[in-house]
Amino acid sequence: MAGVPQAHEEEPMPAPLCDVDALATASATGVLWKLTESGRQLDANLVRLAPGHRIAPHAEPDLDVLVLVVSGAGTLGAGVGGEPLPLAAGSLFWLPHGSTRGITAGDDGLAYLTVHRRRPGMRIGRAR
Repeated sequence: MAGVPQAHEEEPMPAPLCDVDALATASATGVLWKLTESGRQLDANLVRLAPGHRIAPHAEPDLDVLVLVVSGAGTLGAGVGGEPLPLAAGSLFWLPHGSTRGITAGDDGLAYLTVHRRRPGMRIGRAR
């Protein structure tokens, strides 16, 4: 029957992934967590920047990205010559593909979650 898993197939089940609050307030920096489950259609990362550290401005040509600030504060540099936008816990931003963005942590650091469509894996093949 359509939509009913066969006896040999397992139905996908929701699963807890991490304690965002505990990770975001840890003293570690960098990528604290990433989505690694097989078969996923999304990529997600929890990143913590030390006070004053930054992600240099860059453009993402192919993917829209959601950024959710989970702790701390900082600024989002939006576009070439654009005014920096304030980031604070609870802020949710959409970064459309093609846009230039950079993130700078404030005096207490900054932790944020990014979510975007999964990139296809690299493929080795003949040049066309």
